[in-house]
Amino acid sequence: MKKTKVLLIGAGGQLGSELTQGLWALHGIDNVISSDIKDPHGILKEGRFEKLDVMQKDKLFELIKTNEITQVYHLAALLSATGEQDPRWAWKLNMESLLYVLEAAHELKLDKVYWPSSIAVFGPTTPKDNTPQDTIMDPTTVYGITKLAGERWCEYFFKRYGVDVRSLRYPGLIGYKTQPGGGTTDYAVDIYFKALAEKSYGCFLSADTYLPMMYMSDAVKATIDLMESPAEKIKIRSSYNISSMSFCPTQIAAAIKKYIPDFKITCQPDFRQAIADSWPRSIDDSRARSDWGWQHEFGLEEMTKDILENLKQ
Repeated sequence: MKKTKVLLIGAGGQLGSELTQGLWALHGIDNVISSDIKDPHGILKEGRFEKLDVMQKDKLFELIKTNEITQVYHLAALLSATGEQDPRWAWKLNMESLLYVLEAAHELKLDKVYWPSSIAVFGPTTPKDNTPQDTIMDPTTVYGITKLAGERWCEYFFKRYGVDVRSLRYPGLIGYKTQPGGGTTDYAVDIYFKALAEKSYGCFLSADTYLPMMYMSDAVKATIDLMESPAEKIKIRSSYNISSMSFCPTQIAAAIKKYIPDFKITCQPDFRQAIADSWPRSIDDSRARSDWGWQHEFGLEEMTKDILENLKQ
């Protein structure tokens, strides 16, 4: 059997750096190459790193061939709020980079590809509560449009070419190791930093806006669990619904106040409110749980305790 060699594209983002660490633990630090368009920072300096513009297809193919890569995790993308500032570039980056990776997987015969989708694929007429795996998908952001189109491309490359591509529809991801990256759910990251530093937070969503969320540790676990599952257990080749909790700004503030009693939150919705209102309030991820055994570990209380303890250190 050939050795697993992993390339992670977009490693400098919020998920990428923590997923890199998870892949180091699984495959060994010498068998994982993290890459990003920016220079390495923080934890990424400890392992193998290649500066890569994924929009340069020839460089991508060369990197894969030179390093005998067998798996690619492709995370590079413009997120929801950032993408609205330059929709044409968001479409170009998110779509073309995915197609380059899928073409590389087909032509260079990679073992597996991972690409993340998002709850942004859903829209105003999608059922808001316990959103099903298969349902109406009418995204209102260019980010959501690219994720919906990307899901179709992934399934197409699986069915037509046999590319073993796997995907999760992430909810809002919350971690403390990197700063927010321009997503609509990022208030739930920033609020912890501000709670400790300033004991107050101005939220850009209304106080009762419920959104599906997931702690970064669970997101890394779900991603690796999916990729390490036998191919015959992966029944969905577009993207799996995945979730662990749902809450609103009032609830996360209440969880923080148990540790910082004088913490205060104010809510002044901006343009991101319309994006949040188009997304589900909760997610049905029963297919992920039944097909390949997904189980989450963190709820709001456990996550808040863990984040505040680590940030204080």
